[in-house]
Amino acid sequence: MRIISFIVFSLSLFSSNLSFSQDSNLRAYLDNKQFYAPETGNYIEIYFQFVGHSLKYKPVEGGLQAELAISIQISNGDSIVINDVYRLQSSLMKDSIIDDFYDLKRYVLAPGRYNMNLELQDLNATKASVKASQPIVIEDLSKTISISDIEIIEYASPGDETSIFYKSGYKIIPRLSTFYPAQLSSIPVYFEFYNMNLLEDSVCGLKQAIINTDTGKELPEFTLYTKHVTPAVVPIIRNIDITKLATGNYAINFTLLSRSMVELTTQTYLFQRSNDIEVEWDLATLVLDPIFQESITDDSVAFYLESFIPISKAVEVKNIISTLKSKDLAAQRKHIQAFWLITSPKNTTEAWLKYKEQVQLVEELYSNNFQEGFETDRGRVYLQYGAPTNIVQKETSSNEYPYEIWQYNKIASFSNKRFIFYNPDLVNNGYRLLHSDMIGELKNPGWPQILVKRNTTNGNIDDPNADVQRHYGTNGNDLFRQY
Repeated sequence: MRIISFIVFSLSLFSSNLSFSQDSNLRAYLDNKQFYAPETGNYIEIYFQFVGHSLKYKPVEGGLQAELAISIQISNGDSIVINDVYRLQSSLMKDSIIDDFYDLKRYVLAPGRYNMNLELQDLNATKASVKASQPIVIEDLSKTISISDIEIIEYASPGDETSIFYKSGYKIIPRLSTFYPAQLSSIPVYFEFYNMNLLEDSVCGLKQAIINTDTGKELPEFTLYTKHVTPAVVPIIRNIDITKLATGNYAINFTLLSRSMVELTTQTYLFQRSNDIEVEWDLATLVLDPIFQESITDDSVAFYLESFIPISKAVEVKNIISTLKSKDLAAQRKHIQAFWLITSPKNTTEAWLKYKEQVQLVEELYSNNFQEGFETDRGRVYLQYGAPTNIVQKETSSNEYPYEIWQYNKIASFSNKRFIFYNPDLVNNGYRLLHSDMIGELKNPGWPQILVKRNTTNGNIDDPNADVQRHYGTNGNDLFRQY
């Protein structure tokens, strides 16, 4: 099984505004997918998306136009196998409407490992060219039953063979983002599977499944089986409805099956979803489990219900707050049980008791005069992501505020994520999150300057750490970056 994660290179600094002035920085995004054609062999498609407002436009007949010089070099060791240099013009811009534009290149490559070097130059601007490199692995799809990479579609329309985006009767513009906000209700996909004629049977099955990568569980309501005939190449284009898919990290798996339901091969696409779906809490008909009742005393029911906030989505938090405001002890008990019935339906009681122990632990370690343990930043991170792999504690320093660095080897599908907490008040165990490289967490580029603020003047907007001086005992930056 090949796990295909979204590889996007931002080929510039962030653009400061939405203009297309001389000072704009060229921005482009890159992805690539591998396919196979019996008549030509294994080949790669390289997709570009150029951010329209990041280029310089010049007047031409009929409007304004941008122009780029693009260099693509693919090498195998010391041998250059592809050396392609060309010019690319944007479509005409009219009435100040600036759209992104796309390009696609196809190259036949033998199976093996390669390195791709890219160089982009805005020919209408004076900025330096932008360069990037990326390793590429080409697998041999010609001899075994296999599935191509999964191409996500921005939009598709009936096309003709003269378009570079033509494929299987359609003009397919690729989507180069793996993030799907609530406004997007579907994921259109294109892929192919090969060499099914190697099967003795004339038909095969295709299983489509969505996996929650945070929990590892398959979502049965999104599972679909279809039957297909078995020529050498089978193109598949379909639209996956994600209207009812809640916020989270997911994988779409496509698995080929024999008639006897033996799994032949699998291909995977990873994506993120943001979609807060209102959860219906049917508390009126819920029968309280005696184990849940015995595990919580009356004076701590509200405490434990509120402790669910760090691991809840926004819509769930609204339900928790509503139940807390009702002051209805029975409803609060039912809410606690309902939460774990939904969160962990197979081992509800065990999951609740384990979480209860974690809440008690963070209460003992991180509570202060003003906050419960789960209300603190350290408590919230612990409950949300689990215990860190490593903790560096510096309670005393001649120049830095007290701080802790938490490092996680693994958080869901993410590796080597770090959090730094500090205590600027110097009392009350009141550590606050200062910076993290985890997606969705506070990112503070100027955190080294803040950590030594007692002895450091402010930096500037371009470099907030410009005035950070190294003093004896000042090693927070080094410790954070050692992982």
